[in-house]
Amino acid sequence: MVVENSSVVIDDDERPLAPTLEQVASRAGVSRSTASRAINGGLRVSPDALAAVEAAVEELGYTPNRAARSLVTKRTDSIALVVPEPDERVLSDPFFAGTLNGLSTSFAESDIQVVLVIARPGESERTVRYLRNGHVDGAIVVSHHRTDDLDRALLSSRVPNVFVGRPLSVDPADVHYVDTDNFAGGELAARHLIERGCRRLATIAGPEDMSAGVDRLAGWRSAVRAAGLAEEAVLHGDFTLASGATTARELVDRFPDVDGVFIASDLMAAGALSVFAEMGIDVPGDVAVVGYDNIGVAASTTPPLTTVVQPVVSMARAAGRRLLAQLHGEPVTREPLIFAPELIVRASA
Repeated sequence: MVVENSSVVIDDDERPLAPTLEQVASRAGVSRSTASRAINGGLRVSPDALAAVEAAVEELGYTPNRAARSLVTKRTDSIALVVPEPDERVLSDPFFAGTLNGLSTSFAESDIQVVLVIARPGESERTVRYLRNGHVDGAIVVSHHRTDDLDRALLSSRVPNVFVGRPLSVDPADVHYVDTDNFAGGELAARHLIERGCRRLATIAGPEDMSAGVDRLAGWRSAVRAAGLAEEAVLHGDFTLASGATTARELVDRFPDVDGVFIASDLMAAGALSVFAEMGIDVPGDVAVVGYDNIGVAASTTPPLTTVVQPVVSMARAAGRRLLAQLHGEPVTREPLIFAPELIVRASA
């Protein structure tokens, strides 16, 4: 048979044939079943036979058939990064790029591939069905909400999983998760504003159905009350640029005397800073601003943003390693891994 297009003619009879498992077994001097076991984990294979098979694979350039391998190992060599957010949020928020970066480094020395699963609002049942049906070996869940039910569903399943961020709908002691100390981060932001002399404090908090939103607000409130100050204003956004801009307008309209504001994500803070500039409000002269995350945008806003570090890459890397340990059958503590917050001071405060 000849396959032809405008630039090349290829005769199928002249294609080099890919080496087979039988050829590997023959070269190694072992049975086909021994060669298969050696390639798929080395179980019940002697060290000499394993070395011979590995040498034959290298010499012949043999590549295992992944579909056939999955039938033997019951593994897909893939894990799902599950994000219960709208498509446009996933594609535009640097948090998710940092998460992918961290996961990629944690799996760099394995054959595991990361599959992005966007669990759109109202589709959590479909997502859990996909995870349970053997398409992936495990799941990392980020940016989850109280109402998406992924924590409850995964807790009742046999799918190995790790959450980035504390789940709200189940007992945290029952799940594997990594997080930053968002309460301490909120306190850190408020204390910095107070120490620089701000007395009429406001916050644009995150969503009330996410632990990051709840805990950062609680930490901010704790520091404000400890200083004997009143909460001037508490408004809520959804961690997006647009919500930061919209909520900043509401803040200025309703509470024009505010002199210090903690904004619970850098994207929301970037949106707010653009509104403050448009309205002629000087930052930090009229109002000091502290964000949260320390993503790339924080250093490029006008003025550059003082912010609390959330080590997204390190969190994702740690989550990936904990999932790998589960997949390898290693004992994994359910004690959460919590990263300490750090304040990066720039011109906005």
